Amino acid sequence: MPKMKVHQGTKKVLKVRPGGTISIGSPGSRHNTGKKTAKVNRKNRAGSTLSKSDYKRIKTLI
Repeated sequence: MPKMKVHQGTKKVLKVRPGGTISIGSPGSRHNTGKKTAKVNRKNRAGSTLSKSDYKRIKTLI
């Protein structure tokens, strides 16, 4: 049987931690950061964890 492939775009954005939680970066921090203010770029450095409801929706992609 063929296996499910991992969604490549999701793989580049999410990171699974050893405990099973998923860390995700802030949106808007990937490119065109030269136009954004230093305040916005600083706030984008802090990531967050994926909520349980989003984890249920995304677990098939990863």
